[in-house]
Amino acid sequence: MTIDPQIVKSLQAIVGRKHVLTSQEDLLCYSFDGTFAEFMPDLVVEPRSTEEVSAILQLAYAHEIPVIARGMGSGLAAGTVPFGGGIVVPLTRMNQILEIDRENMTATVEAGVITVDLQNAVEEHGLFYPPDPASIKHSTIGGNIACNAGGPRCLKYGVTGNYVMGVTVVLADGRVFSSGGKTIKNVTGYSFSELFTGSEGTLGIITEAVLRLISKPRFVRTAVAAFDRLGDASRAVNSILFTGIVPATLELMDETAIVCIEEAMHLGLPLDKEAILIIESDGFDEEGVKHEIKAIARICRDSGASDVQVARDEAGRDKLWRARRSVSPSLARRAPNKLGEDISVPRSQIPEAVRRIKEISQRYGLPIVVFGHAGDGNLHPNILFDKRDPEQWEKVQRIVGEIFATAVELGGTLSGEHGVGTLKLPYLESDVGRVSIEIQQAIKQALDPKGILNPGKALPLMEPSAHF
Repeated sequence: MTIDPQIVKSLQAIVGRKHVLTSQEDLLCYSFDGTFAEFMPDLVVEPRSTEEVSAILQLAYAHEIPVIARGMGSGLAAGTVPFGGGIVVPLTRMNQILEIDRENMTATVEAGVITVDLQNAVEEHGLFYPPDPASIKHSTIGGNIACNAGGPRCLKYGVTGNYVMGVTVVLADGRVFSSGGKTIKNVTGYSFSELFTGSEGTLGIITEAVLRLISKPRFVRTAVAAFDRLGDASRAVNSILFTGIVPATLELMDETAIVCIEEAMHLGLPLDKEAILIIESDGFDEEGVKHEIKAIARICRDSGASDVQVARDEAGRDKLWRARRSVSPSLARRAPNKLGEDISVPRSQIPEAVRRIKEISQRYGLPIVVFGHAGDGNLHPNILFDKRDPEQWEKVQRIVGEIFATAVELGGTLSGEHGVGTLKLPYLESDVGRVSIEIQQAIKQALDPKGILNPGKALPLMEPSAHF
């Protein structure tokens, strides 16, 4: 679409001329995210305040121009790609931590605050913000809330939504409202904070949030357990949790991930094992944490681990976490391209899910690397391929459908933390059902009757059913 020059001038009056980007070079930077999709926006408008976001939306609503809110573009479901053009609104200039309230254990932040910056700031006060997505060093709090991001610590501490106490939101027509706040209990009216969490920018633009903090654990111990068989590693996860121990993290990596990381970083990982688990315990009692990690090590050995090592110091712990966070980039050594998926299954179904995914890999002749947050059943199958080969790309499309079907058949779901975006829309009804989609459409219609907010994302138009 072509945006009237007079509208461009009005937007420049709202945010300043230099914050309305129109050059092809600038627009290209906002045309993609962490996926293969790429479409150019018509404009990029960079607000600095909630008031500016409101003014932008009032103008866009009046002229029925699509608006796509964006953080740092690290999404993995094409959730911020502007397929229909329109205005991309990055919230990265809104990057202030407005308050750290130590007494109430909350932080009030703007949407563009980088996740790790918030974590570092609150830890200076002896506080702790647990959510830790893999993109922690460059994703924003607003983006985390919009997708209800997770991370390794979800097992013990929960996902982003568990820490959202309140939000400030700009609606499609520019109206601003706040929901929730610092109170621990609040059952006055509908819980709008929960409604907007995970809505992927389709119902409103989150500009500020009040986040719950907890006390920072004083002691941490980390272990790595190596398994000759991937199935044993998967079953060890349930064995640990069945005892009543809830580690801070319980991460799984298969043999391809191990080899790729070791080739890239030379961290001393075992190259002859089908899987490793990285397990971390934390708490406020040093002896209690030591006892817990020893108990976990014993359970892993009883479950088939051929070797279990506990990091001796912080340097050893950092090495293990460098390995875990390097899985995704290290896979580039095996293939030019990868498609990272995100399914969630009941923990009891982890071994069967892994078995089926490996069978799919063998049948199509393309490697599928499995890693993820095994403690909460959130697996990340990564398909390795060469997109320049049309035959491989066609196989990838079929593989994705089979992986999603596997998740649903095992009582799971299409996404644990990446969101739906556009990539999972064809499979959504097979997961949530048509009535759920109708209810979501009704909510969308009520809050965004002109359909300008992130159109075509997270929720399909009502049309014939999509099946696997």
